[in-house]
Amino acid sequence: MTAYPNMTAEERAAEYARLRQAFDALKAKELKLNMARGKPSKAQLDMSSDIFQLMQAPEDYVSDGIDVRTYGELAGLPAAKRLFAEILGCRPEQVFVGGNASLQLMYDTISRAYTHGLLHSERPWCKEEKVKWLCPVPGYDRHFKITESFGFELVAIPMTDNGPDMDAVEQAIQDSAVKGMWNVPKYSNPDGIIYSDETVRRIAAMKPAAPDFLLMWDNAYCLHEFEGEFVPFLDIISECEKHGNADMPIVFFSTNKITLPGAGVSCFACSEANMAYFQKLLSVQTIGFDKVNQQRHVLYLKNKAHTLELMRQRAAIMGPKFRTVADTLEREVGALGIASWRSPKGGYFVSLNAMPGTAKRTLELCKEAGVTMTGAGATFPYGKDPQDSNIRIAPSLPPVEELEQAMNVFCVCLKLAALEKLGV
Repeated sequence: MTAYPNMTAEERAAEYARLRQAFDALKAKELKLNMARGKPSKAQLDMSSDIFQLMQAPEDYVSDGIDVRTYGELAGLPAAKRLFAEILGCRPEQVFVGGNASLQLMYDTISRAYTHGLLHSERPWCKEEKVKWLCPVPGYDRHFKITESFGFELVAIPMTDNGPDMDAVEQAIQDSAVKGMWNVPKYSNPDGIIYSDETVRRIAAMKPAAPDFLLMWDNAYCLHEFEGEFVPFLDIISECEKHGNADMPIVFFSTNKITLPGAGVSCFACSEANMAYFQKLLSVQTIGFDKVNQQRHVLYLKNKAHTLELMRQRAAIMGPKFRTVADTLEREVGALGIASWRSPKGGYFVSLNAMPGTAKRTLELCKEAGVTMTGAGATFPYGKDPQDSNIRIAPSLPPVEELEQAMNVFCVCLKLAALEKLGV
């Protein structure tokens, strides 16, 4: 088919009339399909249900001589620390094991910096005249909302094929008001980009003007290949150590896309100096997190090799869904000149850039036809995409047959919005 921008006005009008008819037929089906969030599907959750059968014998409640049912072990079970250190490539003493939500650990980290300051802070951030924060875009809306909720000024940093635009980052950090940066370094949300080794090393070597500059390093998808072999990844903590920046990064991880999002285990990793500082503050907040669940995950995941085998099983569910998205986009809009997208080999999302000025309209039409998606603009600070272009597609929740329906609806809506923008 001729690309829409190259069509005559008459051809566009005929195409629009055809698509409106198709759209009305889709609306008549009264669909209720959801691709708004990266939730594991029921099939994935069912694969992890045997985790609850593990702790049956009395000895299962003892780990390294510790009764996991009682108080104590603020930083988490030593066995859990060893497990997550192996996964992240750091040392067990650098790991703090928390509850089920890494987002809570991230929020608490920013909150502590705001109320108490960090190890190298001259004052708590609440005493600063202004705090600025770097946000690679497109990025994760929940990250942005954390720093926005504390009144920080969010500064958009463009993403490249290798990670954040490091020229822009290095320019921005010359401002001492810039206190940190969000990062999803492997299979970034939503682009699915893996930071290159060069980018990671360049980040680790930065010399920000702010002595308490903080790298929030959300390694949520470090094991989440759904196509191809596992991709090794540099440990940002050791890389920062090489450049005298040992206290700059805080790494976050959780099992929520591996086992059960509502009952997983999260952790953060950092320098030993940061760990001592954070534990002093955390000891006021809690006596310890759920060690029964930590032990359950230690018994279930066992080690990195076994965890990767579990992830290969889950890839058998995720892979076909992402291929459905890619195949449908290529078939329906690939030749039309109205969108571009990435086809990642891991993570949880597909990032699509529609014709500028059409993302909101596309999603309005999707909603009208019964398909719920992440709102337009969500992948940018303050929910404002200056191009009104980026759309995050989350294929993980629906079964493939529902996903095919949802993607067909999406493509019809994308085409309608583009034709309206071009003029019909």
